[in-house]
Amino acid sequence: MNRCNLDRTARIVLLNGVGSAGKSSIAKALQAITRDVFLHVQMDAFFDMLPAASIGHPDGVTFETIHDGDHPSVIIRSGPLAQRAFRGMRHAVAAMAAQGNDLIVDEVLLGETWTEYTRLLAPFQVFLVGVHARLETLEAREKARSDRLIGLARWQFDRVHNSMTYDLEIDTDHASPMECALLIKQTFNL
Repeated sequence: MNRCNLDRTARIVLLNGVGSAGKSSIAKALQAITRDVFLHVQMDAFFDMLPAASIGHPDGVTFETIHDGDHPSVIIRSGPLAQRAFRGMRHAVAAMAAQGNDLIVDEVLLGETWTEYTRLLAPFQVFLVGVHARLETLEAREKARSDRLIGLARWQFDRVHNSMTYDLEIDTDHASPMECALLIKQTFNL
């Protein structure tokens, strides 16, 4: 394991994709093969910081199930508490990078999130990676997991990659997490 060189600009691999796209698995695989140490920052870890009472509360995060044809779709709404927590995550990512830490950030970019990241991460070397999978694949993975609301992937599907321009796009329908990690490593010389 090589030590981080504090005389260079921190590198940030930002994995953006719908929940259950495979971002965390790719991040773990990438950590295992990079030349230098990369820390993994998970959006889910910040979500888990919210008190249980804030889930389902308008100040925290609310979920509304609607039906898209025969399929449920779960709309996510963030209140002021959740907005502060996720804004804190973005600032924490910048603070970690400012200390010379290379990072792999696994995120679901919605709304103005990318605009804020662009401003905060301007001093660093950022590689924006779009993590894609077919909706059918995402929904099957969502059903197989015990920690996902059924319909979340459907609601996020048309929103997460909307208007994004990526440095690299990967398809987890056709590649394993390690294959995706190898492509990221080779593309960005990590």
